[in-house]
Amino acid sequence: MSTTEDASFEALVDFIKTDRGFDFTGYKRPSLQRRFEKRMQALKIEDYETYRTYLVSHPDEFIDLFNTILINVTAFFRDLPAWEFVQKETVPRVVEEAKERDAIRIWSTGCASGEEAYTLAVVFAEAMEESDFRERVKIYATDVDEEALTDARHGVYPASRLENVPEDLRERYFERVEQRYVVRPELRRSVIFGRHDVVQDPPISRIDLLVSRNTLMYFTKSAQERILTNFHFALRNGGFLFLGKSEMMLARSGLFQPVDLKRRVFLKVSHADAFKFTPRKPPPQVRDTLTETMMRDAGFESAPIAQLVVDRDGTLTLANMQARKLFNLAQRDVGKPFKDLEVSYRPVELRSQIDRAHAERHSVSIRDVHLRTSVGEERVLDVQVAPLSAADGQVVGVGISFVDVTRFKQLQDALEDSKRDVETAYEELQSTVEEMETTNEELQSTNEELETINDELNLRTDELNQTNLFLESILRSFEAAVVVLDHEMRVSAWNEGAQELWGLRADEVQGQHFLNLDIGLPLEQLRGAIRSALVGEDHHEPFIVDATNRRGRPITCRVRLSPLVADGGPPRGVIVFMEPSD
Repeated sequence: MSTTEDASFEALVDFIKTDRGFDFTGYKRPSLQRRFEKRMQALKIEDYETYRTYLVSHPDEFIDLFNTILINVTAFFRDLPAWEFVQKETVPRVVEEAKERDAIRIWSTGCASGEEAYTLAVVFAEAMEESDFRERVKIYATDVDEEALTDARHGVYPASRLENVPEDLRERYFERVEQRYVVRPELRRSVIFGRHDVVQDPPISRIDLLVSRNTLMYFTKSAQERILTNFHFALRNGGFLFLGKSEMMLARSGLFQPVDLKRRVFLKVSHADAFKFTPRKPPPQVRDTLTETMMRDAGFESAPIAQLVVDRDGTLTLANMQARKLFNLAQRDVGKPFKDLEVSYRPVELRSQIDRAHAERHSVSIRDVHLRTSVGEERVLDVQVAPLSAADGQVVGVGISFVDVTRFKQLQDALEDSKRDVETAYEELQSTVEEMETTNEELQSTNEELETINDELNLRTDELNQTNLFLESILRSFEAAVVVLDHEMRVSAWNEGAQELWGLRADEVQGQHFLNLDIGLPLEQLRGAIRSALVGEDHHEPFIVDATNRRGRPITCRVRLSPLVADGGPPRGVIVFMEPSD
């Protein structure tokens, strides 16, 4: 899609938000554009700007548009293995943990026409005593589609929607009315349907079980994160979240922990655990007591990390081999004022940190200090300035250690790069999975529409066949020859009397122009009268003409014409009655 088309589409989305208060900002653009374009194709509109103008002048189009965008593909016990797990493992835990409370609160988001909400009612009714269920269970079923919510409140479904419902549950919780099933009133009263936008509206609170199946996949990553945060707020501590099979985002979320990842059942993580922080472990501290013994001197000199010692007067008193090599110090620099040396301010300002260590009497750490060595190498150092105390507790100076964390930093950066690559690949995969699921639901919705159209066509075909049989029986009942002509004077019906009189079968004349037939009737004499009948003139008096029957015998034929009129409209043809007069 071009930049201009993108801008035009976003302008259309903004218009709908402003005019109707319906915000599609968080919806994924590829699937959202496909749904818009489906409506535009139905109206033969080629661009978004023209469609926006059409919406202004045809407000009723919003209803058809929303019905197209909000696919509302759902079913009872959709994804049966997942529901079996919830029924056997999750629902009993919810009931047990809520036994001390007055109410069990359940929220079904994106409920569409209500099948999933009523499925929840069925599984909880099965897990509880009837009176307990009736008094305690409240199921809040929400969606943004008002028309779907209206259907859900009625609780009437075709038999095909209940294919996954076991026969015993079907008999217990539904009433059959002809070819449809109606949810029993005692079950329907446990479900409260209402409009709610999971992106814009505040969440319902104190929820024990939240069901949101294949709803998140329509939204962008940032919108999904906002919704999940709202879901976390909505659930009680220890509450359960039940998602659809295409939604994987919680596998890496700190807000929820998986109970069964395959079935997409998760448990809320409390705020204390969700936002737990582990501080970085500090590097080893230098504990040099600056003794004058040879062993201490040797140990300090050969230490694997660079170390400096600055006394209370600010003089550099010690610098080990690693420090001299790293900062290009000479032995003659020992004994000089530390502030006069380059190492005191490069690669990091140390003079103020030394003053701080003296004043606060504790170590000061500086992380990720970058140093370019004399040979051009880039190093990363962790620096620690630690106060040094004498035996009487008096601070006599500071020890400064430089830990080379270059290797660690490189590994950390490589790990971060890998994590970003994995994150990007995961998001792309997740987006593809969700896009495929969305496309699958669109195809399923289209297939259901085609099935409905096919059923209607079959019904119309049956009606037409019955009508044709009825017409044929009427025509057979006439002893006289009867011919029905359409408005172009072509033969639509030819009864057995006509076949007997003129010698032509119905299949030989069907669709032929009546005046072109080679029969023994002087058809040219009837042309004017037939045309008059086609405009509605009824000839009460018959025409008497000389003719020749199928046996070649001359006869006198009585011909009567009558306009073919249906429902008081204009003539659709002519009925021709013919019989010998002798």
